[in-house]
Amino acid sequence: MSISFDDIDYLAVNTIRFLAVDAVEKAKSGHPGMPMGMALPAYVLWTRFLVHDPAWPQWPDRDRFVLSAGHGSMLLYALLHLSGYDLSLEDLKAFRQWGSHTPGHPERDPARGIETTTGPLGQGFGNGVGMAIAERMLAARFNRPGLPIVDHRVFGIVSDGDLMEGISSEAASLAGHLGLGRLTYLYDDNRITIEGSTDLAFSEDVTARFRAYGWQVLEVDGLDPEAIAQALEEACRQEERPTLIRCRTHLAYGSPHKQDDPEAHGAPLGEEEARLTKANLGWPLEPSFWVPPEVRERFRVLLRRGAEARQAWEARMADYRARYPQEAAEWDRVQARRLPPGWDEALPSFAPDPKGVATRSASGTVLNALAARVPELVGGSADLAPSNMTYLKGHGDIRRGDFRGRNFHFGVREHAMGTILNGLALHGGLRPYGGTFLVFSDYMRPSIRMAAMMRLPVVYVFTHDSIFVGEDGPTHQPVEHLAALRAIPHLTVVRPADANEVAEAWRLALEWEEGPVALILSRQPVPTLDRTTLAPASGLRRGAYVLQEARDPHLLLLASGSEVGVALGAAEVLAREGIRARVVSFPSWELFERQPEGYRREVLPPDLPVRLAIEAGVRQGWDRYVGSQGDVLAIEGRFGASAPWRVLAEQYGFTPDKAAARARALLARLG
Repeated sequence: MSISFDDIDYLAVNTIRFLAVDAVEKAKSGHPGMPMGMALPAYVLWTRFLVHDPAWPQWPDRDRFVLSAGHGSMLLYALLHLSGYDLSLEDLKAFRQWGSHTPGHPERDPARGIETTTGPLGQGFGNGVGMAIAERMLAARFNRPGLPIVDHRVFGIVSDGDLMEGISSEAASLAGHLGLGRLTYLYDDNRITIEGSTDLAFSEDVTARFRAYGWQVLEVDGLDPEAIAQALEEACRQEERPTLIRCRTHLAYGSPHKQDDPEAHGAPLGEEEARLTKANLGWPLEPSFWVPPEVRERFRVLLRRGAEARQAWEARMADYRARYPQEAAEWDRVQARRLPPGWDEALPSFAPDPKGVATRSASGTVLNALAARVPELVGGSADLAPSNMTYLKGHGDIRRGDFRGRNFHFGVREHAMGTILNGLALHGGLRPYGGTFLVFSDYMRPSIRMAAMMRLPVVYVFTHDSIFVGEDGPTHQPVEHLAALRAIPHLTVVRPADANEVAEAWRLALEWEEGPVALILSRQPVPTLDRTTLAPASGLRRGAYVLQEARDPHLLLLASGSEVGVALGAAEVLAREGIRARVVSFPSWELFERQPEGYRREVLPPDLPVRLAIEAGVRQGWDRYVGSQGDVLAIEGRFGASAPWRVLAEQYGFTPDKAAARARALLARLG
């Protein structure tokens, strides 16, 4: 592709550079080097290739842009402002200030054109992979001959740091395996990190690595607009492989003393160097934040192509509605994230059974029942589907060249799975879930945190939830993980006690609009409780509820998950001794904290301080519920061990008799 690139285009590139320089100088904080170096490739992408329309920022068929190198946030903010999104010059002047729309790293704001929150390197890379998968899946489901209502691409900018992080390697490997030809990343190859030259720690052949992953790799001079345009055109012609365009750039381009200097990565140029840089590139010293009128006009003219593309899509959509009204109604539903009518009628009910089933098995039953009613429900596991019970039977697999299925095979890639799930959710139109063992949630933690920060509707299926994993031993037995997940704001952690609580947990997870939900499920069987004598499982939605009442109770027994059965057994033992215990099923702290104070006091009466919590994990956090006089039967100061799970229950004290003894001792101490 030959593009016309004239003096006004170069003026526009410098406008981007100096909006970044001025914003960072005013804030006395930020990363000017990357926006200065990548301004030209980004400008070519945004004005000649990226299909978007600021008049409808959330147009479903827009191209997605991900700034994975989130430290260069002023590059994105400058582009959004110049393109006409709802980001004013005053917003740019408020860079990194309290309450501004221009925080230090991009934070998801679709109405202003910011597709995802980035900053932790590699996260945006994986988000883009998820978005590209979502595009192919929705195209396979909704497109009809001659009416492609899903027909867009995913572009992004990645840095040396992104490519060093292991999460991007996992995501790139899967993207190449799936042949995501509509995914293109511009690689800012400036060869500088905070500590100095990348030669200090990064000497691999990135080009060879990505080609080995199955990517098309193109290399260009990041100061040559013609070469950049030709590479982007070649990327857009490639439908079988994702593309990495390696742009040789210069950090802080144009700065007389700080170009290619690590100091320009994460600190202002300084007043004098900013002045010298403006003089060097022929930019007026005053006013700051200057946008030449001809630059605004150039953006307005170049972006007409996005408006025309959006109008053409609207015409196709009108035709689609006329010819395929049912499909169009379904499209509208999934875009609005509405569940289908009667979807929860598919939820199974489980009969009382003392032997019971593992809650992971109950989850598999519920998930497959829901799959028939909720077609946007898609997901998979990090090579553990037979153990996580996450496979949707009869719904096909996602494969290279065939995205009609609903089951993902993420491979042994928890890091990538987490960030790809976020990309699927960010794209819209799908309800993603992903499974692994609870102990491996550590590998996903940064992505879980990002999902929580963005309040994404992702469901995590974490099985093998305690030391009762058994013979696999302490490496596979989570101990501190429940506490660690509960520490993440906006993540709702749910540990159901039996099969019927599992069904309620899935109901909650699909209805929940406040962020991700983590389902914590057992490997070992747990009794399916008799709800004719105990409270209904619907109490799960309140986080904690009185499962078994006692008249004028002497104490409270609080438990989650498989330990609820231990609490019920302990209450029975104590009852034979004339000690009355109220048993509280406590599946979710986060849900309980959302309840009115009156309800919380009703479940945990302040005048009943004798409380024993039972959970096969660390004690951390339980004291807020048992109070200063209560006790917690937990795992303290140690990990698990390799042995059959029933042996571990005995050795660690998680049996009805030992829990009753602990309660008895507590009563004696407080009596």
